[in-house]
Amino acid sequence: MATREIIIVPHPTLRKKAEKVTDFGPELQQLIEDMIDTLHEESGSGLAAPQLNVSKQVILVEFGSEEDEEIPPKLYVTINPKITRFSQQMVTGAEGCLSIPGLMGEVDRSEEVVVEGQDRNGEPLKMSLQGWAARIFQHEIDHINGILYSDRAIEVWEADEEYNPV
Repeated sequence: MATREIIIVPHPTLRKKAEKVTDFGPELQQLIEDMIDTLHEESGSGLAAPQLNVSKQVILVEFGSEEDEEIPPKLYVTINPKITRFSQQMVTGAEGCLSIPGLMGEVDRSEEVVVEGQDRNGEPLKMSLQGWAARIFQHEIDHINGILYSDRAIEVWEADEEYNPV
């Protein structure tokens, strides 16, 4: 296990649609382990493979309970994720990104989404998500489609040193 370098804008990989994963073998498993190490090292809430210059549809999302900080965060590894349902209700919230250091932005996102994909072993997944979890998944799925939060931002500003990027 190792951390990998996070690429930053304007690196071209961040603007490509990532390739679908078809091989769930050792190379993918190593990528996932490296992504986990990198996510923890950077203290992010999410990470997509293209941020590590790997054009594959792999995302990690890690978050805890919005109601109870005593509950440890849960890590979601999702392969070939897609949003199959967006709620009509939109929520504006602040986002940052490990690939756009030093900036934050206000972004409108659906309050609730349904995400389908596969787990790290290729088994089907389907998750109904809301709130912060829904926001992080939308942000990371945008990454595998070559979209950055700044493309959707209503406003962008310099981040203070205490921010926690998505």
